[in-house]
Amino acid sequence: MAGNRRWWALAVIAIAQLMIVLDITIVNIALPSAQKDLGISDANRQWVITAYTLAFGGLLLLGGRLGDLFGRKRVFTVGLLGFALASAIGGAASGPAMLFGARALQGAFGALLAPSALGLLSTTFSDPRERSTAFGIFGAIAGGGAAIGLLLGGLLTEYLNWRWCLFVNTPIAIATAFAASYVLTADHIAKGRRVKLDLPGAFLGCGGLLAIVFGTSEAVSRGWIDWLVLGSLILGALLLLVFVLVERRTEHALLPIHIVGERNRGGAALSIGLAMIGMFGLFLFLTYYLQVIKHFSPVMSGVSFLPMTAAIVISSTGFAARLMTRVPSRNLIGPGLLLAAAGMAWLTQMKVDSPWAGMVLPAELLLGFGMGLIFMPSMSLATLGVAPHEAGAASATINSAQQVGGSVGTALLNTIAASATATFLATRIASDPAVQAEGAVHGYVVATWVAMGILLLAAVIAFLMINHRPAPGEATGGTGTGTAADEAAVADAGATGPAAAPAKTAGAPAPGQRQRAS
Repeated sequence: MAGNRRWWALAVIAIAQLMIVLDITIVNIALPSAQKDLGISDANRQWVITAYTLAFGGLLLLGGRLGDLFGRKRVFTVGLLGFALASAIGGAASGPAMLFGARALQGAFGALLAPSALGLLSTTFSDPRERSTAFGIFGAIAGGGAAIGLLLGGLLTEYLNWRWCLFVNTPIAIATAFAASYVLTADHIAKGRRVKLDLPGAFLGCGGLLAIVFGTSEAVSRGWIDWLVLGSLILGALLLLVFVLVERRTEHALLPIHIVGERNRGGAALSIGLAMIGMFGLFLFLTYYLQVIKHFSPVMSGVSFLPMTAAIVISSTGFAARLMTRVPSRNLIGPGLLLAAAGMAWLTQMKVDSPWAGMVLPAELLLGFGMGLIFMPSMSLATLGVAPHEAGAASATINSAQQVGGSVGTALLNTIAASATATFLATRIASDPAVQAEGAVHGYVVATWVAMGILLLAAVIAFLMINHRPAPGEATGGTGTGTAADEAAVADAGATGPAAAPAKTAGAPAPGQRQRAS
């Protein structure tokens, strides 16, 4: 591909990835307004977030396989046009069900976009120096998506309407799709090299996760011992068990079991998945706390989250990126999870009249610095020692862990918060606005205690399971440019949610490098 055309291709790919990353935080800020406008209950509001993350995480591996089968450019373009349509439907939603369905469609088409974008970037830049520059630019743009979404969501909600947080994607996605048809090179996949689709695996995996999230969310109104809640949870667990059994015997498995069976990769995936359970739920609570309890405007709510984003960037690039080639991985991931748990512990003291600077800001900084220490080494471990033909599946696996963790966390913690609030109000004068505010904050605090416990559990798992130490060559900062580890780091930068990591890490271990146990 000609030089100028390659860089135009980078612009197209980066815009698409930015749109995916941005879509979580931009909707988070708009959620209180959307809930009020459409009459969404407190129990069901989490589906605006969960529908997107669940579809994205559940179908991410399948999306990668479709790119291998039909060509990444074609799948990339279809993903963009589908995302545009789903965004338009969501913006025009006349009720909760229509909005939830549109968000699920966005997640499904996002699952087509994300792996295709990474694959196109990898094939477009073959020169080592250009490749390194391209991945760095791509990672930095994708990593800034969370902050852009916070600000843009606040501006659109406050000065236009919450619906524009969805409508804004439509013209961007359509224009990017047309640009992609001109600047991206078609990649023809020969029939002999096409990978068969694991449709049973996709059905079982996504179905199991959906059943668990549905059962958890229904517990708010029905109670944990209701037959529908228990039935959904049991069905979800059975489907996931069958999913594991099927994947062990499938030649072209969506999730090769040996990838997560290795202790370092499995430990990294568990650590990130559990961390996301706490982070996504917290992000939802803080949005409501700032806008509903503290009466922040949508713009001010977005601005108030920026210290956490800045802390993630500083911690990830200033500390984790430098230390991950010099110290054992668990010595970064474990303390990072403990720092995040300390941030949660700080928030358990939250009151209706707590000042933002004295309560929310310190917690955001602790959470940001902690999460920044987790992402880089975890994504590096995700592809460590993986064969080249399985590097994509390994990278997609840990990204799926993030999205699934976010889905489960949003549903679980929202359920716990809503139940705690209902219990609090049952013995008080619920019609008093001051009592309602106290009840809401009580629910947030109870859920935050649970999130802290989950992060502590993740820290224990990281310390016990992860035993990787950097090889001697890693300490010099040398790396094979353009390895799967580079791609994994960038994939992490494009992960949706408030804790998206920034650019790729220099010195990340390549798949061919050996790990050394402690």
